[in-house]
Amino acid sequence: MHHPIRLIPPHAAPDHLEDLAITLHACVTDGASVGFVMPFTPPEARAFWCHAVFPALGPGRRLLWGAFAGDTVVGTVQLDLQMMPNQAHRAEVSKMLVRPSHRRRGIGRALMQTLLTRAAEEGRSLVTLDTRSGDAAQPLYASCGFEVAGEIPGFAAAPDGGPRRDATTYMYRHL
Repeated sequence: MHHPIRLIPPHAAPDHLEDLAITLHACVTDGASVGFVMPFTPPEARAFWCHAVFPALGPGRRLLWGAFAGDTVVGTVQLDLQMMPNQAHRAEVSKMLVRPSHRRRGIGRALMQTLLTRAAEEGRSLVTLDTRSGDAAQPLYASCGFEVAGEIPGFAAAPDGGPRRDATTYMYRHL
């Protein structure tokens, strides 16, 4: 099944709130290390989109894409373009999420390729991201041309809410 990737403009983002919240909640519940720890509730997922993402959306600031199954968002990624003046040549990938029920279908790769194309169109020559070291997403990023810059041990609390601290790997790609 084909999952078209579409830019979600700021004015339309609230129309997709429930799908985005369901996607984020499903990923965190499945163990994704994307900034949240269990217990993580659907209202917390909605609040993240409403308070942290939607206000930041806009040309030259942050772009949001959705991968769609019909009218339902089943995957998403963000491109942060708002960098400090000495970093205006780069952009950052944020919150690449694909619902566990829709993984292994090329959605993550399609989201990343769309993001990289737009980053180049925006005049960016470097794209960065971070991921939990050893995470299933790391080989995907490598296959999309990202290289490892380094690893920081004990960077983030484990998503299961336990005492473990996971390492994070910083990756980059020149465009």
